[in-house]
Amino acid sequence: MMDDPKPDRDAASAAPAAPAAVAERPSAVPAEDMARLTDEIVAALKTVYDPEIPADIYELGLIYKVDIDDDRVVKIDMTLTTPNCPSAADLPAQVENAVAGIPGVREARVNVVWDPPWEPSRMSDEARTVLNMW
Repeated sequence: MMDDPKPDRDAASAAPAAPAAVAERPSAVPAEDMARLTDEIVAALKTVYDPEIPADIYELGLIYKVDIDDDRVVKIDMTLTTPNCPSAADLPAQVENAVAGIPGVREARVNVVWDPPWEPSRMSDEARTVLNMW
């Protein structure tokens, strides 16, 4: 799931240690469009970095769930490394802007969640390598 994430229906409740992927469910969005949107959403999420950690929020495991509804509204559950994160106001807005700019996405909505709390085990191998955490 690290190099080529596959869709996961309920990444928020899945075991930690892997970035979330786009939720898979029956959809009115054609399969080709869904595949393209999935790839582009993951790529967009990987452009947003926590300003205090030199790794993107997707690889850090801050994205818990992504859902694309039939109207192409993308709903994202994400967390922050801590409730006291100085970027608490900025990161969700950056995520919304990054995803909303994808052709075919009608709207992006971010919901910040605290359960389960983020912990370093949620990071991908890529983030661990960047942060020298082996």
